[in-house]
Amino acid sequence: MSVAGESGGRVQQMRAKAQELKEAAEQATDPEQRRRLQDKARRLREQSETESSMRDRGMDPMV
Repeated sequence: MSVAGESGGRVQQMRAKAQELKEAAEQATDPEQRRRLQDKARRLREQSETESSMRDRGMDPMV
């Protein structure tokens, strides 16, 4: 697999995990746990967007 393909797969995995965390947050009954899960999902989405943007510009985010 190419480096671009690997980082693209990584971005997809990060987005899927962020979605899982978001869904878990929606089901959480403890407000503190909900907030932590939401924050973690938000950070993961932001990181995946950054890596995707860097990859689109031809930069390797893993370097």
